[in-house]
Amino acid sequence: MRTPTLAGHAPADGAAPAAPAVAPRPAAEPPAITGDFAADRAAVTAHLEAGVRRIADLGPRADRSRAAQRHAAATHEELHDLRRRFLAAHAERVYAELTDGLTRSLRVEELTEHAARAFPGLVPTREQLAEESRHLQRNKEGWEVAVGLFLHAVLNVPRTGDHLLRAMLRPTDRALTALTDFRLTGRADLGVATVTRRDGIATLELCNDEFLNAEDDAAVEALETGTDLVLLDPASHVGVLRGAPQTHPAYAGRRVFSAGINLTHLYHGDISLLGFMLRREAGYLAKFVRGLCLDDTHGDGWWPDADKPWVGAVDSFAIGGGMQILPVLDRVVAADDAWFSLPAMEEGLVPGVANLRLLHLTGSRFSRRLILWGRKLRATDPRPPSSSTRRHPPTPWTTPCGAPPSTSTTRPSAPTGACWPSPRNPPTSSGATWRATPTSRPGCCTAPP
Repeated sequence: MRTPTLAGHAPADGAAPAAPAVAPRPAAEPPAITGDFAADRAAVTAHLEAGVRRIADLGPRADRSRAAQRHAAATHEELHDLRRRFLAAHAERVYAELTDGLTRSLRVEELTEHAARAFPGLVPTREQLAEESRHLQRNKEGWEVAVGLFLHAVLNVPRTGDHLLRAMLRPTDRALTALTDFRLTGRADLGVATVTRRDGIATLELCNDEFLNAEDDAAVEALETGTDLVLLDPASHVGVLRGAPQTHPAYAGRRVFSAGINLTHLYHGDISLLGFMLRREAGYLAKFVRGLCLDDTHGDGWWPDADKPWVGAVDSFAIGGGMQILPVLDRVVAADDAWFSLPAMEEGLVPGVANLRLLHLTGSRFSRRLILWGRKLRATDPRPPSSSTRRHPPTPWTTPCGAPPSTSTTRPSAPTGACWPSPRNPPTSSGATWRATPTSRPGCCTAPP
């Protein structure tokens, strides 16, 4: 962990501000976008590279004077505006070049790395992002903003956006490497997550017990790999997502679903846009809903090649991002002592996409209470609008994380309590069974309750 410093704070009254490393270079006027791809590319990348050098000349952000900070902020804004204008005119052409005419499937990390080489200054290089990750969150330069602008422009074009999202639905290389052993043994140890198959049920357990199963970059990678293994394994018929037993004194021996984003890593600058934010939403969460895309030759008419029902088993609590996982699952069962909350607004954070997912599940009034006012929802509370609830005592099912799978042929009992609907499995007031019928969204099938 990094030791916090007072670097970057305003100098004390009467103290001379630190001077920039060198005098700021004079800035040329940003080029106009003409619509000619080759001409715009040459002019824009030259200006962006010059702007990046001007920012680098100011030294580390934590060591700059107020004047240097203002100069860097103005330069960043100028470069961001140029990136927006260039991508608004040429995003589809840029993406087509990077993917060889949409014939290659590149994940967001690979796509960004290719863009940094082909269009210097448009997005940060791998080295810039690696250097950025060494700083506390408050001392970061903010290079990831350029990544966000680039991917926003790509996703904003239906043709390129669909292609990128399908690329993110492909299985990861790590999962393909581990698949053979998992098929033979029924178990995979992924570091901060494990996958265990028993009687056709594959249980994906998050084991980040140092942080009460909070999610960070390593957890997202492990969860996506585990999701791929479950979806690719022909002997796994249903996936169960659950938190492992904890070693934390407050929850020793008890299971915890998830404490949300790892705030310790966030403070220290270890939560990345590509490895956490985007990989989480377009990676394993999207695969819960849509399955895997193994054959991308059908263009817009693609259909998922591997799609299985997923059940969330909630013990103790699901906070923040942990709660935001639940609406994308087919079914969620919770111990009757479990609780849920979305405290992001109280912590000064944007609450992910909870505002989009919860609205049609619980209604606007209940969603506002959860998101804006931090209401804590307990499994034993009266059911919210548009949800079905069953309450039962919690069931142990407490095989420690890292233990070998049981040889028993009896299926494990999931903890039961609140049963939540999902976008794939909407609630029904009449109690009718929802059959496995395709919906209007590719990969979305509702399974029987």
